[in-house]
Amino acid sequence: MGLLIVLSLFCCFSIISAKILTTLDGPFKPVTVPYDVSLRGNAVDLPDTDPRVQRHGNGFEPEQISVSLSYDYDSIWISWVTGDYQIGNDVKPLNPETVKSFVQYGTLNYALTREANGYSQVYSQLYPFEGLQNYTSGIIHHVRLTGLKPSTKYYYRCGDPYKPAMSGVHHFTTMPVSGPDSYPERIAIVGDLGLTYNSTTTVSHISSNKPDLFLLVGDVTYANLYLTNGTGSDCYSCSFSQTPIHETYQPRWDYWGRFMQKLISRTPIMVVEGNHEIEEQAERKTFEAYSKRFAFPSEESQSKSTMYYSFNAGGIHFVMLGAYIAYNESADQYKWLERDLAKVDRSVTPWLVATWHAPWYTSYKAHYREAECMRVAMEDLLYSYRVDIVFNGHVHAYERSNRVYNYTLDKCAPVHITVGDGGNREKMAIEHADEPGKCPEPSTTPDKYMGGFCAANFTTGPAAGKFCWDQQPDFSAYRESSFGHGILEVKNATWALWTWYRNQDSEKVAGDQIYIVRQPHICSVPNKANKKWADFR
Repeated sequence: MGLLIVLSLFCCFSIISAKILTTLDGPFKPVTVPYDVSLRGNAVDLPDTDPRVQRHGNGFEPEQISVSLSYDYDSIWISWVTGDYQIGNDVKPLNPETVKSFVQYGTLNYALTREANGYSQVYSQLYPFEGLQNYTSGIIHHVRLTGLKPSTKYYYRCGDPYKPAMSGVHHFTTMPVSGPDSYPERIAIVGDLGLTYNSTTTVSHISSNKPDLFLLVGDVTYANLYLTNGTGSDCYSCSFSQTPIHETYQPRWDYWGRFMQKLISRTPIMVVEGNHEIEEQAERKTFEAYSKRFAFPSEESQSKSTMYYSFNAGGIHFVMLGAYIAYNESADQYKWLERDLAKVDRSVTPWLVATWHAPWYTSYKAHYREAECMRVAMEDLLYSYRVDIVFNGHVHAYERSNRVYNYTLDKCAPVHITVGDGGNREKMAIEHADEPGKCPEPSTTPDKYMGGFCAANFTTGPAAGKFCWDQQPDFSAYRESSFGHGILEVKNATWALWTWYRNQDSEKVAGDQIYIVRQPHICSVPNKANKKWADFR
């Protein structure tokens, strides 16, 4: 009998000690995990000799195959590349009309009875300076499949059957139908991925978690850490300060597409741009590789741009915003966001998740308050519609906030999570702005691509009269400098489990874990279907 009591007590203690905290238990006292200097290793890019980044097909056989979501479960995009890229002084773009953009698909792998056609394009990265090499891509294909059933596995082949140049058979599974009890099981989220040996560990861990959806919140390949001759550096401005323009080595995009195909040919990937996708070239063109290589549900979500769009994944409405395109109240993006949020029916998609690249709330020295102008312009709008979670990258570390609005703890505000720790070759962020002597000079914080200077000294709170806190800010619940990725598991209309996995651990060991709990009975969403946001302000 005594043994049974002891065992019962042990079981109860184990359950209590293993309890996962919830946001209802917060706000939490700030926690900083000390940096482990041994973790910097392997932040070296895969070379072009690595078999995982080399082309294995011939002629116009499809490669770099990927799947992306459309606005809702009933359609999806298939993308791929055919033909060889060219790099040199005299490049001639391939003619997209020479190859069809064709997909066969169905619910049985031996009977692909449905067909769809799409469109194709090429892009060039041109530099009007002597000695710099130009680039033109292979032919990039995008085909939208429609009339799909929810939560259904489909098989597909893509290519041109008349060459013949068709891929092998791949598969994907559609999202669940939108509803308060309908969610994808696991959503992988990471930023600043790159293509290093650390990145390969991140991708391996993501794959082992078997996600239904993969969100990449900016900074994809880091092709702009290279000169056009293929010479790279961890710090472009340090090594190549004399170049007439910020160069890139575009084949890194092809290497990345080849390496990622195993994962993203079956798991839909949704991407939003980061600063490393700017890639300025001749005629001041920017974001060419990003905009051309990925398929976006821009048109389906009534966006005019690849830089911002929205989509549904079961009972979650995702808003993907552009930090490097105009975002003030008079901008197209802001007006689009007003319309998009006004259409969200929280009885159908209870969860509202927003992502963009540069975080508004970060306590690291790197990129500290860099996105302040965007926060000033858009935070009120997102808060009014009760966004639940915000995901960002940019800072090469992990940080989870308490619920915060305008630097004030607020039970109805979103949780901000920075996951810019995908493994790229730039330095990991390890210094905090609240450490002695680490607060950046305010004039150095703005990014010229993100707008003007908006980050003045604080006027209220613990940091009043200062630009930085003297200790870890109260909005910062947990921060750690390690590579890794996160998994979001929405359980129902009010509970979601967030787990962050560190690369140095087993795939199944949680580095940080919390239930994010919505409280719609307390934090009601204003009914704006018949009342414009402007009226609400």
